[in-house]
Amino acid sequence: MPHFVIDCSSDILKLQNPTEVLQSIHAVAVASNLFDEADIKVRLNPFAEHYLVGGEQKPFIHVFANIMEGRTKEQKANLSKEITRKLSQLFPEIPFIAINIRDFEKETYYNKSMI
Repeated sequence: MPHFVIDCSSDILKLQNPTEVLQSIHAVAVASNLFDEADIKVRLNPFAEHYLVGGEQKPFIHVFANIMEGRTKEQKANLSKEITRKLSQLFPEIPFIAINIRDFEKETYYNKSMI
């Protein structure tokens, strides 16, 4: 935990190296001081087809961040802002870049090490 899942149009992969994108988001998450670095997971899901932005296939990036509950709204807002800022620097020509953060409930979260 946390998980940063980047959905995007596949055409953005021609603009930046996917590894660079993953490492950049990882670095922003580390710099937030909200998570242990070893716990941060970042994934990229490029879509070549079967997506629409405003009714058309246009370039987009949307990050779905899933984190353990307990952070303040201000901490989450700052994390969202910094990730959006970094992606905007990497992709100045992409008009749609966004993120939303969802909280996991501690009571309902399990992983293998907890069993």
